[in-house]
Amino acid sequence: MIKKITNYKDLISRAEKIAVQKNIDLSSGEDLSIAIMNLISIEEHLFFTSQKTKNTKYLGLLDEIRKMRTELLKEIIKDYEGEVWCISKHLLAASMRVMEVGTKELKKGNKKKANDFFEKSYKLYSLFWGLNLDVIKTPKLQKASKENSTNSNTVFSKLGILVQKAIDCCKE
Repeated sequence: MIKKITNYKDLISRAEKIAVQKNIDLSSGEDLSIAIMNLISIEEHLFFTSQKTKNTKYLGLLDEIRKMRTELLKEIIKDYEGEVWCISKHLLAASMRVMEVGTKELKKGNKKKANDFFEKSYKLYSLFWGLNLDVIKTPKLQKASKENSTNSNTVFSKLGILVQKAIDCCKE
């Protein structure tokens, strides 16, 4: 029987145990997830370029990039059920896009608005890791979407703490 997670310390402890059990290098996983985000972005740009130029060579490149992205995503997403694969891909894509909107707002000098976008991007990114480290189960995602995002007990806030503590990109 799986112990119920009652606070963020339980969440972090469980994630760390899972990482050890599955022999996951979280810092490499973080680097890989960012690379996958960029591959998704490249796919989008190749699609739009093919449509704007009517040049099908870009679709061939898109297919090659998609194959690479799929292979790399398998490095992070080992086991999945239902549509977790697609959910994961879209969480990374959405996180990247929301982050880019935040950087554009920052460039305009809208720091408060930029920070709001950055927080949303990080929540999406944290949700990706929570889902793929099997820290949260799909029914909890539905519950989290109904909760107020300002509540410090939401799945998003707990996952943010998890990512902060468990994924250290400075580990070599």
